[in-house]
Amino acid sequence: MNGKKPANTPGPAAGKTEPVTSGTVKTGPSKLPASQVSAPRTAGPQAAKPAPAGKPVRVITVSSGKGGVGKSNITLALALALAGLGRKVLIWDADLGLANTDVLLGIRTKATIHHWLKGEKSLREIIIKGPKGINILPAASGILELNEISEAQKARLIAEFEQWQEELDFLLIDTAAGIGPNVIFFNLVAQEHLVILNNEPTSITDAYALIKALNTKHKQSGFYLLPNMVAGPKEARAVFELMSNVAGQYLTSVSLDLAGFIPYDEVVPASVRKQTPFYILYPDSPASLQVTEVARYLIGRESPAFGAGGLVLFLNRLVNAERAVD
Repeated sequence: MNGKKPANTPGPAAGKTEPVTSGTVKTGPSKLPASQVSAPRTAGPQAAKPAPAGKPVRVITVSSGKGGVGKSNITLALALALAGLGRKVLIWDADLGLANTDVLLGIRTKATIHHWLKGEKSLREIIIKGPKGINILPAASGILELNEISEAQKARLIAEFEQWQEELDFLLIDTAAGIGPNVIFFNLVAQEHLVILNNEPTSITDAYALIKALNTKHKQSGFYLLPNMVAGPKEARAVFELMSNVAGQYLTSVSLDLAGFIPYDEVVPASVRKQTPFYILYPDSPASLQVTEVARYLIGRESPAFGAGGLVLFLNRLVNAERAVD
């Protein structure tokens, strides 16, 4: 989330607490109206423990229809929450125009994937260690060249990433905002898609435009929705149901899941100014606590996995896919 306050929309009454809500709406031959979304679930206590042996790496894009909804902040906090729950995480900063992850951490990057493409650095030399043991692959314009690399470079990239197969549980790809070619591209080669939005009409409209483009033109069907900077669970639910109603009317074979919500919290802009993640500075803040719930939700989901070699198959898609997508 960023520092913008939510609009004046109905929220929970003062002094009351409500559980994190989650639900699913599916469209298609037998459309499920938003009114029939499954009952709310609350994630229970969960101790930090490693993922079960043999589980494939989960590859999840984190996208938003428009900028300014806190996508990079949420990606970083989610990685930290997953790490706190015993998962090993790599963030791939794929926002080529506005690389934010290193800025949010106050880190100066010395090498990027462009240096790898030139043969100057190995993947391990590029990846940065962050708090709680998370890893970050910095953004670079060189990423545009990944679909044009030689067969030898493809083999090298896959071989180097394959070394991470046993060292990762989640690969979070922080895409740019909007529906540009690179955003579509990364969403096409990833397994799962998390869409960040808030309660503003432009955010909802643009998030829908992203989902529509991926569904109607590229047959992507499953999306997690995460309302950010909302007043509480009621407002998050309202945003989700609005999206569900529109998707049910105009899209086919789409599954929308409410992954939780992140409330507006003053600690977030304060942390950005300090270039330290709010999840580290204020672990008991409302925003941090809800990020942990979202992490638990994702851990508990069945992964539409590629199989045991999930990371390698993702990379094969990455280097062999067509780049330009309208």
